[in-house]
Amino acid sequence: METQDIVRILEQTGALQNGHFQLTSGLHSPQYFQCALLLQHPHYLQQVCREIVEAYHEEKDTIHVVIAPAIGGIVVAQEVGRQLNVRSIFAEREGGKMAFRRGFTLEPHENVLIVEDVMTTGETVQELVELAEASDAFVIGVGCIVDRSGGKHKLDVPVFSVYSTKVVTYKPENCPLCQQKKPLIKPGSREI
Repeated sequence: METQDIVRILEQTGALQNGHFQLTSGLHSPQYFQCALLLQHPHYLQQVCREIVEAYHEEKDTIHVVIAPAIGGIVVAQEVGRQLNVRSIFAEREGGKMAFRRGFTLEPHENVLIVEDVMTTGETVQELVELAEASDAFVIGVGCIVDRSGGKHKLDVPVFSVYSTKVVTYKPENCPLCQQKKPLIKPGSREI
């Protein structure tokens, strides 16, 4: 998928939004990617997830499970798992930390592909890497639809993004949008 194609889809579906947003990381930004608006369309869901699957085509026969963080990554994990014909599970926040619930587990030595809809700092994905490694599973890599860091994350595993861009972020105390008194929107799902 060419960059202009994914940008067109993000804009056409309303997934790329402009305003004053508080990201899940706590940072503020003039842009927000609400990938749920893209993922509600099965054709686009299938298309962007195919990009992730193709990025890991050499490993596809060795992947045992796809995992994602709740909430945004669940749909992505389900579709990537479907395309790979492997199970997909998700982790949720429990006491502020990512944990497997609902009976989800990883077996020792399972090969894991982690997926996410939008990655900004990579902190949530890093929590999933650590969660998988704590189960003695092996993380093959990460696939995300949007990497807002422009590849500046600090993950020690291979990362593929369908779309990578460096979006401006501000610490709340230095946010010019706050200083301009623009209304702050908090669309994230970390508290869910």
